[in-house]
Amino acid sequence: MQRMRLSVVLVIAVVAMLLLAACAPVAPAAPSGGQEAAASAGPTTITWALWGSPEEKASHEKVAAAFMKEHPEIKVEIWNQPWSDYFTKIQALWASGDAKVIPDVAFLWPTPKYAAQGVLENLDPYIAKSDYKLEDYWPGLLESAKYEGSVYGFPRDIEANVLYYNKDLFDKAGVDYPTDKWTWDDLLAAAEKLTVKDGSGNVTQYALASEAGKWYKWLNQNGGSIFDDYANPSKCLLAEPQAIAALQFFADMMDKGYAMRDADLSQAGGDAAVFASGQAAMILQNTSRVSGFNQAGLNYDVVVVPIPVDGKRWNGAGGAAWVMSSASDNKDAAWTFMEWLQSTNGGEKLYTESGEIFPALQSVANSPAFMTDQPPANKAGIIAEAAASGVGGFGYFPEWDEVESTLINPGRDNVLTGEAKAADILPDVCKQVDAFLAEKGYPKK
Repeated sequence: MQRMRLSVVLVIAVVAMLLLAACAPVAPAAPSGGQEAAASAGPTTITWALWGSPEEKASHEKVAAAFMKEHPEIKVEIWNQPWSDYFTKIQALWASGDAKVIPDVAFLWPTPKYAAQGVLENLDPYIAKSDYKLEDYWPGLLESAKYEGSVYGFPRDIEANVLYYNKDLFDKAGVDYPTDKWTWDDLLAAAEKLTVKDGSGNVTQYALASEAGKWYKWLNQNGGSIFDDYANPSKCLLAEPQAIAALQFFADMMDKGYAMRDADLSQAGGDAAVFASGQAAMILQNTSRVSGFNQAGLNYDVVVVPIPVDGKRWNGAGGAAWVMSSASDNKDAAWTFMEWLQSTNGGEKLYTESGEIFPALQSVANSPAFMTDQPPANKAGIIAEAAASGVGGFGYFPEWDEVESTLINPGRDNVLTGEAKAADILPDVCKQVDAFLAEKGYPKK
């Protein structure tokens, strides 16, 4: 009987202990190793590669700081190199295969060339997943950053080439300012009056200073083209009458002394220098000159580039792009950064407000970030040129630089130096280009 009473007491004690345990507060579980690591890891660090001067680097640093303020979970470290060293050094990093030194995001041109080498990430999946809108880019612009139909980069800006003109020199010569109705004939008529020579016949003031590479503008305005397809060419079209006439038009301006030859332009310090010093009344250039001319207080404006009678407005739609390295080990963070860089209220806005770029996004170009009270007054002319981007097709293929530098440019230069006529040179150039394309397997299937 005594044992039974003892058993009952023990059972009651156990039950009481269980009840007390159930009512007691539960102690927090100790964090796992993974949670401890996440808490102590801090922000994800990505490397941002770009070229530029110390002043340009300072501008990029401001952009990076603005991003990190909005995204404290990501730290951006800048890898900056001079233009002359940038491409050699970045290719060495990619060749190393070491994700620790390979940049996550880089500034690059030409994108298709590097996409073909496999060092760039295909952005199509990221674009689809985030529902990133491509429609805001200027027409044709993304074609310069595509390879085999996929997007591999986002151009930061667009090379909208316009005609800059010095109002003081026009006034002095008694020439009306150019308008959006000007044709090539109007340009030539004005150029004759704006060209000034000394008693020995030497030109002391040119009507136009334009880099030789701008001949693409005249070519495509006149209905000509270099290839039948800029992204996947099968033949050269430089032997066509439209191409021959366009190159000869540019060359004739030089032969008459209206326009500076390329070698003289380089020796004089480039188009910005000769325009600022009054050695040239007009230049054909993109918006990169605006900031400097404004700082110098020049009395100037811009206008769309004159086109031939029955011609068309055309802009090349090229621009260096932000890309992601395929070997990056921080791709999600890299995409977050790239998407912000190329957004209306992100990097595009900041670069535009600084006066450094004409933006790749139409929404930014039509916003207060670009439409300011600062010169040039005719910003609508820049927008009109950008809107004509990609008309008639535009693209880029990996061997473009090679065929351009070894075959096309030497032939062009023979004409622009006055050594030969376009009709005598371009047909032979085309034969060589066609042989080059065939050797490289174009058109690609």
